[in-house]
Amino acid sequence: MFLKELLENDHPLFTVTMNKLEQATGNAGVDTRLVADITQKAHQAMRSLGLDPSDTTGIELYNTLKNTVRTGRAETTLGSLGYVVLNLGDGPISFNLQDVIENAHHELAYVQRQTGHGKRHLRMEIVKRYAEHDRTHDEIVHKLAAEIGLKAPDDEAYPVILPASDAKAPSLLAIGDIFTDVFIQLREDITKVETDEKGNEWLCIPFGSKPPYEDAIPVTSVGPSPNAAVSVSKLGLQTSLMAWLGKDRTGEESLAYLKANGIDTNLISVDPDQKSNCYYVLRYNAERTILVKNENYSYAWQEPSAVPDWIYLSLISKSAWLLHEDLLRYLDAHPEVKFAFQPGTFHFEWGTEKLKPVYARSYIVIMNREEAAEVTGKSVTAVKELAKGLHELGVKIAVITDGPKGSYASYDDKLVKMPNYPDPAPPLERTGAGDAFASTIVAALALGESMETALRWAPINSMSVVQKIGAQAGLLQRSELEKYLLEAPAEYKAEELR
Repeated sequence: MFLKELLENDHPLFTVTMNKLEQATGNAGVDTRLVADITQKAHQAMRSLGLDPSDTTGIELYNTLKNTVRTGRAETTLGSLGYVVLNLGDGPISFNLQDVIENAHHELAYVQRQTGHGKRHLRMEIVKRYAEHDRTHDEIVHKLAAEIGLKAPDDEAYPVILPASDAKAPSLLAIGDIFTDVFIQLREDITKVETDEKGNEWLCIPFGSKPPYEDAIPVTSVGPSPNAAVSVSKLGLQTSLMAWLGKDRTGEESLAYLKANGIDTNLISVDPDQKSNCYYVLRYNAERTILVKNENYSYAWQEPSAVPDWIYLSLISKSAWLLHEDLLRYLDAHPEVKFAFQPGTFHFEWGTEKLKPVYARSYIVIMNREEAAEVTGKSVTAVKELAKGLHELGVKIAVITDGPKGSYASYDDKLVKMPNYPDPAPPLERTGAGDAFASTIVAALALGESMETALRWAPINSMSVVQKIGAQAGLLQRSELEKYLLEAPAEYKAEELR
């Protein structure tokens, strides 16, 4: 059966149940029309890309689809093909924009191709068409669909289902720099870490030679603010991003990727005279050393078309101070907007005195223990004093992370400690763990959850991120996160410190 092959559904009752659904419509041919729609849409897209549907191979189609990302044609060509999946003889190929972008984004080989988003959309389209038929009973359709895997729990929380205009979803504007990270896995046999007399650790590889490396993986559209934007979008928020890119292939790929993840990119500025930021991440075991270079953009504030419920500020260039002043004026004009602050490198370089008005307007601030000591001037060992110092600056909720020891949160006149969620396996790569933690707390609060719930959500997303390469591959949807909560050990809970 065509749909069974596209979904790679091996449930023994799939065909029988699909026949029952069809009979419930009076044999109206719902499945036949869907197959015709898929074929027509796929062939139309192939022709627009210069392919002949009659003699194109699977690998030719796959590479052509990936190339739409590189040439900036992905969104216009594939934007409406969410449920289109085609089998040219050796397994399904997804036309879904998000699948195509992820395949290109991670440079996946044909045999590694991702089809999950397309299959998810197709499952939902099948259920939708039968449920909406005037002769079927909605409850029975959903029951039968669930029995054969057409109605998976994760599908209901899928972020792209949520229309951008859905007023029920809270909105968040993330602000900060965006990068492409190139992850270079160093070989253990030619790399070592040495410690100097001051206790500083140095990454060492042979000098003046050509040492081989294990692997190199480019990942676009990252950085604390883009990571946060993708994170909260997956958790169900309407999300927009104010960031800066160069007019180049990297910038085009970043825009396409963000749009495919449900991010409104209207506030992203593209500078025709600049390159997009690129960082090189040298991976050695689970740790990393990042080579950074920031391009010079014009950091001008842009007025959002609609007032967001939350604004989230993180890492941004040292040349962006005027934008902070405009942001503060905007927040003064809109006191109803909650402001979340995850300070970046240059925020700490500017110092506490300069940033006092930013801290004073912060509803929540998230930083690590050493950073809190730098900002407050308090002892790094005295967590209660660190939190008190942040509150004295005007912060309503202070969250202080402490690496493997977990995190602390000060709110409602109490200080609590939250353990990390246990890792299911040794961490693969730690980039983005802090961003996942911070953004998940904010997302939970924006969705109306309590601070206690937010603290239980955040370490789970952080744990998931370190199990994969890059800052976003491990980010969870809400249903996935809540599944981990159900499996949490009894000791996974916040403890009030007195």
